Parts: sequence; C-alpha cells; structure tokens
Amino acid sequence: MYTDFYKKYKGDKIWWTRRIEGHLGEYLFSFDKKKIYNFFRDYDKLTPEQKKIFDKENPMLAALKN
Repeated sequence: MYTDFYKKYKGDKIWWTRRIEGHLGEYLFSFDKKKIYNFFRDYDKLTPEQKKIFDKENPMLAALKN
C-alpha cells in the first residue's frame, strides 16, 4: 500500500510516493501513477527518455548512479 502521489516541484513530470508502512531509504517514483519504480533497484531499467527526465529533475540522486 502506498501514500498518495505527489510532485516535489510544480512542473515536474515525476510523481513520488511512499509505502504506508514506511521502509527507510526507499525512493519510489512513477511517470504515470501506474508503474512504481524503486530508484536503487530500477534506475538501470529505465528507458533513455525516462533517465533523461529523472536526471534533470533529480540530479543529486542521479549522481549516485552515473
């Protein structure tokens, strides 16, 4: 079960969410509110377009993977 989706900044394309029971250190996000990605597990599975969007909106997190 997840919390409601939210955007960090107005105009962002990425939606963020959290598990209701809360797992420390998880960064859960979605591009369409249907498929939820875990940053540490799924970043490398993103399409080039998704990576471009993610990296632009979250440069500090992206630096951990690039």
